[in-house]
Amino acid sequence: MKKINFIVFLFMGLVFVSCDKDFDELNKNPNDPTAVPSELLLGSMIRTTGNVMYSTFNGGDMGSCWAQHFAKVQYNDEERYLPRESAIGNVWATLYESTAADANAMYNLAVEEENLVSQGAALTMKAYAFLLLTDLYGDVPFSEALQGATNISPVYDSQQAVYNGSIALLDEAISKLNPANGSLDSSQDIMYGGDVSKWRKFAASLKFRALMRISGKDLRASEMQALVNSGLLFSSSDDDANLVYLSDAPNANPIYESVVFGTRNEWKVNSAIVDRMDGTVGGLPNDARLPVIAQPNGDGDYRGKPSGYNDVPSNDYNYANVSPLGEFYLRPELPAVFLSYTELQFLLAEAAFEGYISGGNGAAAAYYQSGIEASFAENDGADVTGYYTGSVIFTPGFAREQIATQKWLALYSQGFEAWTEWRRTGYPVLTPAIDGAISQIPSRYTYPVIEASLNAANYNAAVGNLSGGDKLTSPVWWMN
Repeated sequence: MKKINFIVFLFMGLVFVSCDKDFDELNKNPNDPTAVPSELLLGSMIRTTGNVMYSTFNGGDMGSCWAQHFAKVQYNDEERYLPRESAIGNVWATLYESTAADANAMYNLAVEEENLVSQGAALTMKAYAFLLLTDLYGDVPFSEALQGATNISPVYDSQQAVYNGSIALLDEAISKLNPANGSLDSSQDIMYGGDVSKWRKFAASLKFRALMRISGKDLRASEMQALVNSGLLFSSSDDDANLVYLSDAPNANPIYESVVFGTRNEWKVNSAIVDRMDGTVGGLPNDARLPVIAQPNGDGDYRGKPSGYNDVPSNDYNYANVSPLGEFYLRPELPAVFLSYTELQFLLAEAAFEGYISGGNGAAAAYYQSGIEASFAENDGADVTGYYTGSVIFTPGFAREQIATQKWLALYSQGFEAWTEWRRTGYPVLTPAIDGAISQIPSRYTYPVIEASLNAANYNAAVGNLSGGDKLTSPVWWMN
């Protein structure tokens, strides 16, 4: 009996040894890869970023309304500078937890894969996220950010340091985004369909925008000129960094999803932009883009509403007598614009006029005209005939305001960027909201409330660096 038990035990032991020997091979699931290809993170990262920028509750309320492109005839606390804490926290969380963190993860995977172009695209999106964060809030975690549980209390870097670091990321991205280094998966690249050369232009053009934004504080004219000489900047609107949305929710443009699909019609057109397009303010000729950016009101007129008013809707401003947003801008497929050739032309015009790049006033005028023509073209092919040769023709004594005002017009619906560039240039001159909670157009977002409890020491240090404290009215670094 003992002999039999021993034989059985020995047999079972051999079975277990044999099973254990091949256990790893037998238990591999071919449908559950251990390594995710880096490019699989790109599509969701782009879409998430576009969604947070174009959300009517983010880029609409706290961007387009503050830039006085949009106005609201009801539920207009944000337009009167009373933003929701939940919206402020959502922008912060999304840009950190989705855009920047996913870009960081994509880069690390791409390094393991030795995929240079995937690294370059990840670095571009990471820089984009941090530049947007610092433009909105001021000092933000950068050098110690994205470390997960290893550092839950990252320091806030100065805005200058964030810009320096982000520009360095873009320099590395430009070097890696060489078509000779490979290609991107076109099914995952919902920005450029796998075209590495366009990603390279995006990174270079984004660097030029960053350099212009800080030019009042940290002028790097030689770097600007080097970008112009490189031939890597956007050369036409075909190079635009756009996310083209789909025709149905939840993959449609967020403006469509709120206003049309969600029947939230309180977003209307602001009188500040209507009055400048119909010639009432600023001496501009009638602008053929007006019927594109706005629809006629109930009386068949183009009529905007000034920012503010505590009591709306009212007989003065209501759903019927204020022009809705234009049907062109309510399309589900309306692109989320990350950076456009049109904006770049106005930045180049400013740089040439200021002497940062070569060409002087002649080059500035050419870039200025090119920006206007590109803006008309992208506004459903509006007729530009006679517009530039009218009162908008480039005049050196009026150039700064002209360039900035035309850029402001061209950035319609691009809420974050329109408000940010207005903060930088101060043009056109805008009147703060009527019945506003504060007496000036906001200069920044306040930090999310949760930062004061979860990262108190570093939050307090950042607040101490702000002139005026953690308030909407405290200027960010490049505004001073």
